[in-house]
Amino acid sequence: MKAGQSILVVEDEPKIRDGLSDFLEFHDFYVTTAEDGLAAERTVSEGRFDLILLDLMLPKISGEQLCRKWRQQGLKTPIIMLTAKGQEKEKIAGLDMGADDYVTKPFSLEELLSRIRAVLRRTDPARSVGQRFTIGPFTVDAEGLKLINGNQQTELSTRQAQMLQLFASNPNRIVSREELYEKVWGESMDGIETRTVDMHIARLRDLLVTAGGDKELIETVRGAGYLYKVKG
Repeated sequence: MKAGQSILVVEDEPKIRDGLSDFLEFHDFYVTTAEDGLAAERTVSEGRFDLILLDLMLPKISGEQLCRKWRQQGLKTPIIMLTAKGQEKEKIAGLDMGADDYVTKPFSLEELLSRIRAVLRRTDPARSVGQRFTIGPFTVDAEGLKLINGNQQTELSTRQAQMLQLFASNPNRIVSREELYEKVWGESMDGIETRTVDMHIARLRDLLVTAGGDKELIETVRGAGYLYKVKG
């Protein structure tokens, strides 16, 4: 997966928590940790994450309670439950309440990494920002394919709306051409010229300028990809 994605690890056992943090940082993820349910709840209220690793058995507030509460509040962040062996009913309940996957302890770190990458690959950017969101001076209606700037409305193509969704859900993070193609076109970029993505970005920038925005709302980072930079 793309380096720089952020993961919240919620685990009350220090050795497991620290081990997971070191392992995920080694694989280029930004990691934040929480040692109990209350700390996790506070951390999620203060920031945005690409994925949450959530232990089922936590002090103060259980993982089950947290997952249910977050989903009821509309949190779309993917959640992988960490469960003890034999908690079959809890696993099923976790998936029913909105968890995206679960891993049973003890687990291999490579298996966990594979699960994390699989969940991140299939995560729809719309889960993070919804079908109506803001990016720069614009409001985007992704369902109605409208770019709105005050009283001005501009038509969007489906791919343009999806590209804007992806950038809005990843502020201040470089999105590679490969990731952009996989998330928007829904397939691997193997054998595809990078010029295909560049041309679509160029058209999107022209559209943003016509609609009253800044052509550099989405910057090119040479050799790396594109960046939607949020100031402040």
